[in-house]
Amino acid sequence: MPAPASGVYLDWNESLPTLEAARAAGLFALVIGPKGTGKTTLVRRFADSSSAALDTVNFSLRTRESHLVGAKTLSGGSVGFDEGLLVRSMRGGGMLYLDEVNAAEADVLLRLDEALDDRRQLVLKEADGRTVRAAPGWFVVASINPLTHAGTKELPPQLLSRFPVRVSLEYPPEGVELDIVRRHLAARGAGRQPPDDDLAMGVRLANTLRQAAAVEELEYSPSLRETISYAVLVGAGMPAARAARSVFGDVYAQWGGLEHRKVADIIGSMFGGGGGGAGP
Repeated sequence: MPAPASGVYLDWNESLPTLEAARAAGLFALVIGPKGTGKTTLVRRFADSSSAALDTVNFSLRTRESHLVGAKTLSGGSVGFDEGLLVRSMRGGGMLYLDEVNAAEADVLLRLDEALDDRRQLVLKEADGRTVRAAPGWFVVASINPLTHAGTKELPPQLLSRFPVRVSLEYPPEGVELDIVRRHLAARGAGRQPPDDDLAMGVRLANTLRQAAAVEELEYSPSLRETISYAVLVGAGMPAARAARSVFGDVYAQWGGLEHRKVADIIGSMFGGGGGGAGP
């Protein structure tokens, strides 16, 4: 989700005080939860509320040590060294967000582990072995997706122990999610406010599909982003049934006609008129 405007973010499980307690105690924190539950939004909101300079690393299989640590450069016949984001963050003493860190390769995690231990330092073997030490107040938050998500792997125990404060961020209860959707619509300040019945139906549909995905009856679990997108379309005048098919239903076509039809039938049973037709 995009970072919310001030007053929009709803800290329904009191994650912000947990992060603040970790920062004050000099402990690093780990946010665990499925995609689309607001992990990045939480971290951005915390950085904003604490006026902390925030650096972010988005991890994937293509993330290399050089992205974190830096690399040698050659300019005008002279060899230099461009520091990576991890090193710059340590020197600055701000806040570093390691997004989806359990998607990184083993060599990258090894360098992270060195920087995150109790000494808060990193030996730059790429730059004549000089040592970088983190400035006072340096705070690191990482997020991971469950191992059921493609591309993720189990974090090594020693790296997991670098984040002794843990926040589990699941999909919120339906009433809370409905409140989140309303807040986002109000913050946009555009379009009409959809009827509560339409908003509640979209939230209920999202939770129905999530529950089916949790027991492997469906291949995909919709996120908070999609619930908000559904509400935006309805607020712009699209009929609720059509918005539900567009946002929640048609993505399942990539898993074949049977999966697509199964979800279309769920939408049709909830919104009426049959989920698979043109519909209103």
